[in-house]
Amino acid sequence: MSGERLIYLPLGGAGEIGMNAYVYGYGRPGKERLMLVDLGVAFPDMDTSPGVDLIVPDISWLMDKLDRLEGIVITHAHEDHIGALAHLWPQLRKPVYARKFTAALGRLKFEEGGHPQDAIKTVGARPEVVEIGPFRVQFMPVSHSIPESAMLVIDSPAGRVIHTADFKRDATPVVGEGWDEAAMQALAAEQPVKAVMCDSTNVFSQHEGRSEATLAAPIADLIRTQPGMVVATTFASNVARLQTLAEAGRAADRSVCLLGRAMKRMVATAQATGILTGFPQIVSPEEALELPRRNLMLIVTGSQGERRAASAALSRGKYLGIELKEGDTFLFSSKTIPGNERDVLRVVNALSEKGVDIVDDNGGLYHVSGHANRPDLEHVHRLFLPDMVIPMHGEHRHLREHVRLAHEAGIASAIATNGTMLDITGDVPVVAERVQTGRTYLDGTVLVGAMDGVVRDRIRLALNGLAMVTVILDEQDEPLGEAWVELMGLPATGLNGRALSETIEDELTEFMEGVGGKILSDDDKLDEALKRIVRQVAMEEIGKKPEVRVVISRLAAE
Repeated sequence: MSGERLIYLPLGGAGEIGMNAYVYGYGRPGKERLMLVDLGVAFPDMDTSPGVDLIVPDISWLMDKLDRLEGIVITHAHEDHIGALAHLWPQLRKPVYARKFTAALGRLKFEEGGHPQDAIKTVGARPEVVEIGPFRVQFMPVSHSIPESAMLVIDSPAGRVIHTADFKRDATPVVGEGWDEAAMQALAAEQPVKAVMCDSTNVFSQHEGRSEATLAAPIADLIRTQPGMVVATTFASNVARLQTLAEAGRAADRSVCLLGRAMKRMVATAQATGILTGFPQIVSPEEALELPRRNLMLIVTGSQGERRAASAALSRGKYLGIELKEGDTFLFSSKTIPGNERDVLRVVNALSEKGVDIVDDNGGLYHVSGHANRPDLEHVHRLFLPDMVIPMHGEHRHLREHVRLAHEAGIASAIATNGTMLDITGDVPVVAERVQTGRTYLDGTVLVGAMDGVVRDRIRLALNGLAMVTVILDEQDEPLGEAWVELMGLPATGLNGRALSETIEDELTEFMEGVGGKILSDDDKLDEALKRIVRQVAMEEIGKKPEVRVVISRLAAE
């Protein structure tokens, strides 16, 4: 092992919640053979990334080392862990390893993207082992808010690493495998653990996590007592919650209708892979229209207020002919992800205007988190007794608090945000290198670098508006006619009461008629002068400096 090292490098998911991408490497410095764990997305917002469809990790560092990348492992099928795979795989083109349910969803994404589905390899749960370069990897089942989540047991020549991914200690998760304490203890007893890379999402939650099974009774009581139609929304990937909601609906003598493509896909895939059995029979939207409202329950997408999802559509009016009315009940069996509050409130207020009764999480009656709380994290620390704990999957405040928690237990720890490469070969983590990381935007069908300026220009246009100036010059560099201006995103009139475009045009024309040929013959100087005038006039008239684009047309001599 002389001269070789074991490294860990987050490219996403450390210092933020979402966009998970973690690199492990073993070998001589600069020549390590590499493995990528997860390749997820983050979601855009109008403030920082207007018009963007998805945000994916910047994989430039990996692209420079493709000959050393041995494979990609996906821990579970949440979008923040698998969502970027189909978008970035054409650049990486390495084998992908995942469990059955995750692999099935991944292949659907590959089919849509036109990628070879056999690039995704199905791997069984521990004790099955897959060899990826210098690593031997086992998928240890854990409970989470999606079926078949896996904690990775990563063995290398430098020792064993436990990569928890997202998990909770839930022995009765309704659907899928629960937390098996005996199996975890057996794993911990096998051999010493060098490092635990650990979920940090709920490090500030002081109480022990609650089981998914605790929701069945209160949800059933709620649905049974409602007089009108009941609509419930949750994360489409939370198959266990879908089962609980559907069973509660049937117990209340309600027919169940699923609305939303993502939800239908999750249920169909879970059924096809044998994870979900006994799901209540559902009715189509057309059949739902013929049923009495008291005997109908809808389970719909859009728990985070997504504009195109079923929840938002129902709040605005009809969706597939179905309409909410006064006396109906809408249940949010979900937690609002930070950053989505405005979108959710928009849906809530629109529903309220319809006279719909809204029921939210209500102190945990109708939703439980899929992540381990502080006592559960402490349990995992004690269980594995690793040389070091490296927090991941959290904002900086989560990582910092998790480091403090590890230190209190006498375990070495370090904050490793995106781009921080740690050498974990020894007994304590050592920062080996700082790597440039960032974000890539999926803008329509094109991947755009965060530093390319596309989104920055879009933000500037949104904030400042646009003035488009056109001038025409003849072959002697003399103006032909007057300058004209088109405005977008700006007030039509200024302080003087005249049309803003006319005021700007007058100033530009006066300038063009009086300026010397030295400026008129130089496109760069003329461009800058015209921009300066537009901004100055706009500032005086409306108090804003718009973005300005100048088109200079010159007539060629015959």
